[in-house]
Amino acid sequence: DSYMVTMTDNDGRRIGDMTYEEKKQKLQEQMLVYAQGDMLVAFSGGVDSSLILKLAVQAVAKTGHKVYGIMVHTMLHPMGEVEDARVTAEQIGAEFRVLEIDELKGADILDNPVDRCYRCKKYLFRNLIEEGEKLGVSVMMEGTNEDDLHVYRPGLQAIRELGIHSPLAEAGMTKAEVRRLAGELGVSVSNKPSMPCLATRFPYGTRISYETMRKVDEGEAFIRSLGFYNVRLRIHNDVARIEVDVNEMPHLLEHCEQIVAKLKNLGYDYITVDLEGFRSGSMDLHVKK
Repeated sequence: DSYMVTMTDNDGRRIGDMTYEEKKQKLQEQMLVYAQGDMLVAFSGGVDSSLILKLAVQAVAKTGHKVYGIMVHTMLHPMGEVEDARVTAEQIGAEFRVLEIDELKGADILDNPVDRCYRCKKYLFRNLIEEGEKLGVSVMMEGTNEDDLHVYRPGLQAIRELGIHSPLAEAGMTKAEVRRLAGELGVSVSNKPSMPCLATRFPYGTRISYETMRKVDEGEAFIRSLGFYNVRLRIHNDVARIEVDVNEMPHLLEHCEQIVAKLKNLGYDYITVDLEGFRSGSMDLHVKK
């Protein structure tokens, strides 16, 4: 998945050797190229896609075209994300739309296969492409950044196959640089934690359902409400394994009685804390990349 790592700019320099200011300039110039027609941004409301939406709106202000921020709403994503995304899109000034789909069945991922992300992205973006064709857009974009190219992200293959543009990755923008630029441009979600799909909370090969994912969502929302930033509940049958940032573990223990009561009420028999703390992709440990 590191297909963009050795990309070069017009002067033949490796993207990885470019400074933040050079990447920012490259990104803004590329967005102007894309803005020669109407654009569709696959919009989740997170910082990556919000930054692209902001840059797209800025670019079309110079070209006179339209930008659609379309959120594919599925039951695999945490509750409340649609309304948050709507507010963010309105703040940015894009036309916001929601595309409702059922990817558990449509993408054939009920048994949480190892290539779940590939199947899911393929299904989601095919639906987005159909929507884009109806709207007459000429360019479709999504929010993969440079850091995503170096971890297990099978969905990137689907994005490549379907010809979707990834401006942040093309400009070599890391997650930290994305947050920095989003902050500079006044994007309200510049410090929002990542909220990946709820299927990532279960081991591959585990039968998943909307009910089991809703329980995870409710549990995580409760823990976040106690003041935590990164929260993951990894579910192993009747065991709920809590991941929070290591420096927040003392705070977690202060609230252990409330958390245990809540999670047991949701049906988990054993409540554990992962001593390694929060880490993205912890369910991918034994996946051959």
